[in-house]
Amino acid sequence: MREERERTVSPVHRRAPGATELAAAAEVFGLLSDPTRLQLLWVLTRGEADVTALTEACGAARPAVSQHLAKLRLGGLVQARKDGRRVVYALPDGHLKRLVTEALNRADHVVTGEPWHD
Repeated sequence: MREERERTVSPVHRRAPGATELAAAAEVFGLLSDPTRLQLLWVLTRGEADVTALTEACGAARPAVSQHLAKLRLGGLVQARKDGRRVVYALPDGHLKRLVTEALNRADHVVTGEPWHD
């Protein structure tokens, strides 16, 4: 009973990932592998934004931004809500915000040669 409880209830994610968790994580990384999508998510780490603001921030064409946002929404990485005629996008959780931020912080070390740290 205790073993089953440890496998299913973990408020701080202490158990080893299984095949399902690894597949879900790989799907997230797949969605993050496109530079435009990663930039859109980075903009959203700073707060909600609509398609116009996201298009301006990443410099891509509006149809391309809309397509990337649709993929991110279908993958559960962004949430959308209506605000009048606008659609406003946001990140659904802190895990994703930290993942994007850390990936870009690591990239900064790679690009600048800044020493690694914990």
